[in-house]
Amino acid sequence: MAAPRNVSRDEESAAVALLNNSSKEDDDSPTGKRFKSERFPVSRWELAAFLGVFLIFSTGLFCIYLTMPATEYGKLKIPRSVSDLRLLKDNIATYAKDYPTQFILGYCSTYIFMQTFMIPGTIFMSLLAGALFGVKGLFLVVFNATAGACSCFFLSKLIGRPLVSWLWPDKLRFFQAEIAKRRDKLLNYMLFLRITPTLPNLFINLASPIVDIPFHVFFSATFIGLIPASYITVKAGLALGDLRSVKDLYDFKTLSVLFLIGHYIKISVEYVKVVLI
Repeated sequence: MAAPRNVSRDEESAAVALLNNSSKEDDDSPTGKRFKSERFPVSRWELAAFLGVFLIFSTGLFCIYLTMPATEYGKLKIPRSVSDLRLLKDNIATYAKDYPTQFILGYCSTYIFMQTFMIPGTIFMSLLAGALFGVKGLFLVVFNATAGACSCFFLSKLIGRPLVSWLWPDKLRFFQAEIAKRRDKLLNYMLFLRITPTLPNLFINLASPIVDIPFHVFFSATFIGLIPASYITVKAGLALGDLRSVKDLYDFKTLSVLFLIGHYIKISVEYVKVVLI
């Protein structure tokens, strides 16, 4: 009876060794390496820095809300659809008229907070500015969008490199190559990107410091380049009742106009540079 036990133990040892070898092979295989490389890339220090910045911004936003006059806060929420936006506009219109300074302060702080931390919904905030303030809301939208983009720029400069490289490796390499080819005409290219939907604004905000775009170029291109799209959004907010979906904002005609404006501004900036030189 002793011999079968020894055989079974030998078989068990061989099976364990086979499993260990196969697991090592899997770890050394391209698939195993790929899964290892897909781990979340942010280090503990970078995560702590992000949470610290988020806590500072959140505390500031909370303190601003504490100074605002009381209202039915249950009716106030960040809209996620055009119907939510219409309801919010109806609930908040009187409040904005009665307390314009406090409302604008709360609106700006919320917009910049959302833009800084890449929270979806700023398009509805832009529509709300048009619905409440008309064309004057354009200045509010451009200011907030630029300030939020700049905050996102510096946040990405602090901790964004591993995250952007992990999320969009191919797009980042393409963007870096395009920037390298256009160093002499960087402002023209950045203006074109801001005016047209060639690349998402979120990606531009995060990737710009990583590919070494100077801040003054980023700021100028953002401030000027966001005006056309912001005007379209604010104007749509004036006719909020006729808007069925956010997708209606950027139809083929609108996109064509944005591309034409982008090319025209590129040519104009280049002409001004030639004249000045």
